[in-house]
Amino acid sequence: MTDPLADLARLEGVPSAVVAARDAVDAVLRDRGLRQIPAATTAEALLAGASASAELEGDRERWLPGAVRLSTELIDLAQLIRTSPGQVLARAHTLLAHGQAPEESLGRLRPGGEVSERVRGLNQTLTGRTEAPALVLAAVAHAELATLVPFGPGDGILGRAVEHMILISAGLDPRAATVPAAGHLRAERQGGSYFASLTSYRSGTARGVRDWLIHCARAVAYGAELSPLAQSPPGGGTART
Repeated sequence: MTDPLADLARLEGVPSAVVAARDAVDAVLRDRGLRQIPAATTAEALLAGASASAELEGDRERWLPGAVRLSTELIDLAQLIRTSPGQVLARAHTLLAHGQAPEESLGRLRPGGEVSERVRGLNQTLTGRTEAPALVLAAVAHAELATLVPFGPGDGILGRAVEHMILISAGLDPRAATVPAAGHLRAERQGGSYFASLTSYRSGTARGVRDWLIHCARAVAYGAELSPLAQSPPGGGTART
């Protein structure tokens, strides 16, 4: 049986980028201990992610309420993303786009054979087995949703949310204490790499996909640095900067 995600994970530069991202996340979580992460810290991280994701969408005030609503169910949805992705996508879009899209369109794919076919393929990828690291799967799911826009405006937020769900589900960030969306925002602010990398992915070339995967790995590492855990010392208090 072929494993296309595993093939992507072996593209030049991707393995080392994935390892560096995983090490960055592990360092933050290990320093505090998984059992010592309070619910308030998770809530702070999720809110920061929602804010960053709404800003990346280009209209923060419009999308922040929906991004926050989605963030409140992110951990619960993460438990279903690898088994019932269609259900997760519909629920996530309903949370995100409430008040921004007609009620009858919430959770429903845009018309068109290409949209339904590609979402079906994504669902199969999410429920299938792969030897690829979770970060690679998360990056591909993110890009597919952000470039296809299967529901409509705001689907970039949906893609970033699904990326984080997969990282949570896989145990890379089990308490949702890191902020990968903020990592993407930092990368965009520093060098414009978020949208440029998405454009590279859309090209469909091996180089374009590789550039996107490496970008996502770096964004996850940035997201670990931007975690509330990394902003305060173990034992409480606020870190001095």
